[in-house]
Amino acid sequence: MAVARKLFELCGIETERVFSPFCWRTRMALAHKDIEAETIPWRFTEKDAIAPHQSDKVPVFLDGDTSVADSWAIANYLEDTYPDLPSLFGGEGGRAMGRMLNWWGDTVVVGGIFPMVVKDIYDHLRPADQPYFRKTREARLGKTLEEAGVNRDEMVEGFRNALNPMRLTLKTQPFIGGASPNYADYIVFGPFQWARAISPFKLLKEDDPVYAWREKLLDAFDGMARKSPGYAV
Repeated sequence: MAVARKLFELCGIETERVFSPFCWRTRMALAHKDIEAETIPWRFTEKDAIAPHQSDKVPVFLDGDTSVADSWAIANYLEDTYPDLPSLFGGEGGRAMGRMLNWWGDTVVVGGIFPMVVKDIYDHLRPADQPYFRKTREARLGKTLEEAGVNRDEMVEGFRNALNPMRLTLKTQPFIGGASPNYADYIVFGPFQWARAISPFKLLKEDDPVYAWREKLLDAFDGMARKSPGYAV
């Protein structure tokens, strides 16, 4: 009998508009491993739905009777549980480098994008979820959602400059992972797909190697990410 696999993923008003950067890392990892999972739409105020799996945030992956929370933990679980499927890391050295890049992705990429799109996220949420989101994110930012992105046309220049190590890498190889994408690429792609899903704000210039890299990942796995609802930016 086939194992039932499910993935709790963050959405807003539209259940098909999945927009968590961390959920997209997991979506790409599952596609890389050619593992199918049923999507379970989840919203910020539905914490009771995932509480039995010892988590209060998504993604949460259910693999039969096993549940795994956190995108990095899920990637490691997939790699260790399904070693005969395409590797996410290409060996232990790749996994170690991926761990460092996971932190870089969280702090520089997710952290850099967040204030520029936070109000756009709010605008895609159900009215029932907006008060929670506003309260928690304004506490994190130390300012209102509206104030956070007021200077985003200037902020984006600093964000683009912060991508220089990645940009230089992509001038010598097509993907962060080398000749083909691996989990290192999905770590960084997840935040860009998150922004694309909920914001019309243009993060990258079209002549940027990072833009070309993102385009290739949008087309990966039969265009899975490109086909997901988002803005043409």
